[in-house]
Amino acid sequence: MATTAPAPARPAGEVHENRSGASLAVAVGRRVGASVLTLVVSAVVLVAAWYALLALFDVDAFVGKRPLDVYAYLASAPRAAENRAAILDALLITLTDSVTGFVTGVVAAVAVAAAFTVFRPLEFVFMPLAMLLRSVPLVAMAPLIGIVFGRGLGGQAAIGGVVVFFPVLVNVATGLRSASPQAVDVVRVNGGTTWTALRKVAIPSALPNLFAALRISVPGAVIGAMLYEWLFSGTGMGAEIFRANSQVQYNLVWSIVVVVTFTSILLYTLVSIVETLVLATWGPAAGSGRGRG
Repeated sequence: MATTAPAPARPAGEVHENRSGASLAVAVGRRVGASVLTLVVSAVVLVAAWYALLALFDVDAFVGKRPLDVYAYLASAPRAAENRAAILDALLITLTDSVTGFVTGVVAAVAVAAAFTVFRPLEFVFMPLAMLLRSVPLVAMAPLIGIVFGRGLGGQAAIGGVVVFFPVLVNVATGLRSASPQAVDVVRVNGGTTWTALRKVAIPSALPNLFAALRISVPGAVIGAMLYEWLFSGTGMGAEIFRANSQVQYNLVWSIVVVVTFTSILLYTLVSIVETLVLATWGPAAGSGRGRG
């Protein structure tokens, strides 16, 4: 009777890599599924609240457009294609402005939080000042930002960055401080510097806090960009909604609000998916099977 030769054993590293890849795929699949479900539920809740609030406050149909009015303006009206093209052009400008402010604020906040962690006296001196500045309304600060940084790229980055800077700074600083003292001691015993401990221990520990701040800051970056456009650039969704309101184009006003709202929700969802990938690979629970899903 013929015997079958046993299959060659697979290297342990390959098996571990395949399991890690499968776990990551499952985590991403769960996050995508949860995100899609959240989008659907959010859409239903928002539409229901929209109808309910207009009915509750008895808003005139000329001013308070219903979801079907917005759908008609964007999809079925004779000029729907032109309406969509105009809003899409403005949205692309706003997204570009949002990315500029978002990246500026995140990079500045992470750098300052790292400096606070390495040089603790800096945090005691400047964190209260940062919180004091955060309490000032952005609309009040915007003219000063325009004077200092100008109406171009500098003002665009500054206004968007201010919205993002403070929540990221507080969350990242908290995350960096939450690093395991035992792990930091191990790095130092083995000859590592403070910067090594920051890179090897504190930053992975702070990643969940960082992404929590990013999710909060994404809609804020869009609002900051629209404020910049309204006050300075005269382009994008911020300027369009101001012009539409002044010209009594309420279909356009409501359509812009809907598009900006769902764009912010989509960006929030995208950050959540990226968070799952990053934490599963580099987060504090990476490799232990406890990554966030």
